[in-house]
Amino acid sequence: MTRFAEAMPNMLRHAGEWDGIYTHLARDGSLIDRHRTWTRCEFPADGEFAYVQSNRLTWGDGRVVERSFGGVFRDGMLHWDTDRFVGYGWETHSGSVMLRLDRKDEPGVHFVEIIHLSDDGNTRARTWQWFEHGVPTRRTLCDEWRVG
Repeated sequence: MTRFAEAMPNMLRHAGEWDGIYTHLARDGSLIDRHRTWTRCEFPADGEFAYVQSNRLTWGDGRVVERSFGGVFRDGMLHWDTDRFVGYGWETHSGSVMLRLDRKDEPGVHFVEIIHLSDDGNTRARTWQWFEHGVPTRRTLCDEWRVG
């Protein structure tokens, strides 16, 4: 945990529970989808994963999807290899967290995500830039506030 805290100190400030809204937009700005999200970010003191994220996505029509996944810390970065994606994340000098995730369930699709926490640590903004075969195709805007 010490090496992780040294490499990604701001990432640890994301620990806890978050409510939010995900807005998915086409390249032309038209709405693709919007739904609520609840996210838990955990940093276990021991075990296989340095980071565990749990999500519950809820749509207005009553659909609910729950997912959980873990990331391992190596080479100064978090690494993921799940059934849906493979990728890595790092922290910038200014404290933003960057991710590159390649979708296994959508061959040829990846996204780059930036996550930035507010100064008081109570809100955060996440932006996903989606690419299909190297071409930008859509954006996801995530506005979240801390609830626990």
